[in-house]
Amino acid sequence: MTVYLDHAATTPMLPAAREAWLDALGLVGNPSSIHSDGQNAKRMLEEARERVAASLGCDPIEIVFTSGGTESVNLAIKGLYWAAVAADPERRRILVPRGEHHATVDTVEWLERHEGAIVHWLPVDEYGRVSPAEVESALSSHADSALVTLLWANNEVGTIQPVADIVALATKYGVPAHADAVAAYRHLPVDFAASGLAALSVSAHKIGGPLGMGALVLSRKATVVPLIHGGGQQRQVRSGTQDAPAAHAFAAAAEHPVSDLSALRDELIAGVAGAVPSAILRGDPVNRLDNNAHFTFPGCEGDSLLFLLDAAGISVSTGSACQAGIPEASHVLIGMGLGEQEARGALRFTLGHTSTRADIRALVAALPSAHEKAVRAGLATRETAKGTR
Repeated sequence: MTVYLDHAATTPMLPAAREAWLDALGLVGNPSSIHSDGQNAKRMLEEARERVAASLGCDPIEIVFTSGGTESVNLAIKGLYWAAVAADPERRRILVPRGEHHATVDTVEWLERHEGAIVHWLPVDEYGRVSPAEVESALSSHADSALVTLLWANNEVGTIQPVADIVALATKYGVPAHADAVAAYRHLPVDFAASGLAALSVSAHKIGGPLGMGALVLSRKATVVPLIHGGGQQRQVRSGTQDAPAAHAFAAAAEHPVSDLSALRDELIAGVAGAVPSAILRGDPVNRLDNNAHFTFPGCEGDSLLFLLDAAGISVSTGSACQAGIPEASHVLIGMGLGEQEARGALRFTLGHTSTRADIRALVAALPSAHEKAVRAGLATRETAKGTR
């Protein structure tokens, strides 16, 4: 049986969400239709919206269902940016910390290439944390700021960002703020109404809901330019037939009781450190997600270690699943100040609702041998490279 320690990539559907989804698939009717079948579908959809909203501390009207976290991030960043430029063509600066998820990085770089945006990269410390002082310095120095966007908690190294402080600064300078809370949702308290954010992105499959379903929480006060046109089904912000069964399953996952995984995470961290004493924990050692343990392993490639653990029946990752299979160092770790070779030796272990102490024991038992083989493979590769010069 595989030991699954990659819940940050996707977590298995919760039984309650799977049952809700399967039951709802038998429902006939488009939620936009006015006949009885359509209105039954609409009722399910709107009840799901209310339930998801309750889990995020927002009004149901502020929930815009999307295809997932990536679309939610794109809609928030592009939509808020375009609205800011429409209101004032001089406001073209987007403040972004180093080490953001590629949904954000690729979006702001696209806006830079195609829309004339100015991307202002904010430095992060050795834990991947952005300083509110850096944000205030940028905001006070640049009256052309259109948007601040940041992760609520880093999806790779688990560091929790000082979101409240940063949003307060953005509000002070009259700049809308967006948070990518995909990794934080249901692992940290997320209260949109109290946050002061203009927008917040979440995804269903990260919390035990279905793939292909997410939400953008969009403040009533926020203005965005839509990405998708054709019907305006959701506040004229997102068009398209809405997926009532997936929303129903998302709501079931959102209502599932939250388990504190910090004790199991700490056991995992201690186990990895004991199995490979040279391993270095990355991210904030205290203010981190309760399900995240991220290490670098000097002297070996993370990919090699991943494949060796996979052969032993243990699923882990080298970082974000969006970058899986791309042989390059994590931009998150580079942003934290690591060298490229050091950053390439990374593994991320993440826990979820199916994780057990037996999973940790299996990892700890398999890790020393896998690490030793990965180091030997790395040494052999470097010797071969020397010989070809």
